[in-house]
Amino acid sequence: MKRNLSLWLGMMAFALVPALAQLAPPSAPSGKIHGHVTNPTGASQAGGTVSLVEVGHASGPGLNSATTDKGTYTVDPNGDYSGEAPPGFYTAVYRSPGMTPDKQADHIDGVKIVVGQDTQQDIDMSRKEYVDALPADQRKQLEDLRKHNAEAMKANEVIKNLNADLRVVTQDIKDADSAHEGAVQALGATASRSDLEAKEQEIKTAKYTEVETLMLKDTAAKPDASILWAQLGQAQAGLKKYDDAVTTFKKTLDIESTSKKPNPQVQGLADSGLGEIYARQGKVQDANAAYDAAAKANPTQAAFYLKNEAVIFFQMNNGDAQVAVADEAIAADPNQPLLYYLKGQGLIQKATLDPKTQKIVAPPGCLEAYQKYLQLAPDGPYAAEVKGILAGFDQKIDNSYKAPPGSKKKGN
Repeated sequence: MKRNLSLWLGMMAFALVPALAQLAPPSAPSGKIHGHVTNPTGASQAGGTVSLVEVGHASGPGLNSATTDKGTYTVDPNGDYSGEAPPGFYTAVYRSPGMTPDKQADHIDGVKIVVGQDTQQDIDMSRKEYVDALPADQRKQLEDLRKHNAEAMKANEVIKNLNADLRVVTQDIKDADSAHEGAVQALGATASRSDLEAKEQEIKTAKYTEVETLMLKDTAAKPDASILWAQLGQAQAGLKKYDDAVTTFKKTLDIESTSKKPNPQVQGLADSGLGEIYARQGKVQDANAAYDAAAKANPTQAAFYLKNEAVIFFQMNNGDAQVAVADEAIAADPNQPLLYYLKGQGLIQKATLDPKTQKIVAPPGCLEAYQKYLQLAPDGPYAAEVKGILAGFDQKIDNSYKAPPGSKKKGN
């Protein structure tokens, strides 16, 4: 029997056909047959037909165009076939789509159909005796194809596992970001501040530790995936492993620099991650450079990066850097009320005492920043504090400021 490897290589591309086709319904008591067809690569074979040829009639290499099949069943897209047939002994012949009646891709002898019974007969073209009968060049092609498929399946399994881990990591980072709310939910709003802070830190540590564990495993499995390194750096920064995080973020950027299709979000995440670490270490120039790089890599998020930078300088009590970045962020997005609060808070540190009046004098731009915060967020979380500051300077709240067209007031 002549077998052509090219027959199998295109087996997955045939059009869908009805699940069952039979030359003629049996007029006498019949049995049933069903089975699955597997191609030489080990995959399910879609398309083609399985026919039952009576033993004693032309079969095997002796098939000819005049051969009469007692039942012909279409192989569905999953590689399955089924149908009815008269009782008797048969040879099951598999033909690929378009194959003429005098040809066959494979056959199985000794198939017995019994009235009232359903016979299972699979046709497995990956079996050793079938493959061993192939010409040497076709066996080599098949071996190469199987190896390629095995590697592809392994790679797909790795990607599947990585994606599952990334979903866990995404949720962990969200939970870490909302750790304060989680602490309040766990302990109740009446818990002491120290208890809430301890619980908040406990939540963050647990979440970032899980992210670090998963990403250390996954970066080892797929070291060329920049997103994995970026998430690892984020976890290390959250755990205050700053030296490790800097190395990891730089690794992320190195991978991105050689990528044929750089990912702006990953680049922005890595650069802003470096910026946060440098800001917390008091390295103002390095922090500014890193955040600027994040904004350049992912310009749609430039205002977001700058706002975060201002917040971190505020947390680090670096008023000068805080004001400078707040001004830059305001230029990028003048409708963020938090930026005006941060600017005012940075400037108020430079308030002076008038020796003549013994009154505190706010530096230029300070009170204006507070006023704009209230105009954009009159009920914001810092509104009461800002009103108290303005009252202390005998300032009347100015409602004349109007946000640029299209802006929306935001409660922060």
